[in-house]
Amino acid sequence: MLYRFDLHMHSYYSGDGSNSPEALVAAAKARGLSGIAITDHNSCRAVDHCLAAGLMREDGMAVDGFLIVPGVEVSTADGHLLCIGTTLPKMVDVPAIEVEREILARGGLAIPAHPYDRWRAGISEEVMDKMQTNIIEGFNAAVTSRDYNGQAKLYAARRGKVTTAGSDAHHASAVGFASIALEMNELSVAALLRALPRGGVCDENYLTRWEGIKKHFGNWFRLFNPSPKPVVQDDQTE
Repeated sequence: MLYRFDLHMHSYYSGDGSNSPEALVAAAKARGLSGIAITDHNSCRAVDHCLAAGLMREDGMAVDGFLIVPGVEVSTADGHLLCIGTTLPKMVDVPAIEVEREILARGGLAIPAHPYDRWRAGISEEVMDKMQTNIIEGFNAAVTSRDYNGQAKLYAARRGKVTTAGSDAHHASAVGFASIALEMNELSVAALLRALPRGGVCDENYLTRWEGIKKHFGNWFRLFNPSPKPVVQDDQTE
């Protein structure tokens, strides 16, 4: 069965995200998605939040027909790397190869985010050549230039890698602009981790001009965002 996911977005646990995990889930459901990965910058607090709120299960199965996948976007020494399917300790400024090694050891998948985007810390081709992953983000809805997505797809084709598509949403209203549909035998984290390396069908739409403005001025929007207080109050990233 085909299930559709947006595997790149940020909640207010990111310094530049505006909305609660609940708001992201509601937006994803409204767009007909089967699940999401909340990939906050260098923080897995959204996972703790979702577990505490009953939106996720420890066994990785869906809740009420919707799957939240553990994730984080790590600011490695070489650029931004998505960790999908598990959590990580803080690994800021650690080389991407070492971060990938930790992700794999924990059973997750490592996906270079918006590669080639020099303005948003895309991991270079030279580093990606040394990584084990066969997956890269071939379409990011929020790239600073559409040429960067084109370069990522050409690289994937040349190196025999599969590509994902993600919204990189920093506001709930941008969730689902880009997504990937995967053939899975059940709606679970384990099934997604098996399916993603095989590739899927990407739905690719760039953020609108208004969504781009909101992302660019994200901190201003955070000041006026009436989000509830976070369920998780500590600053642990595990």
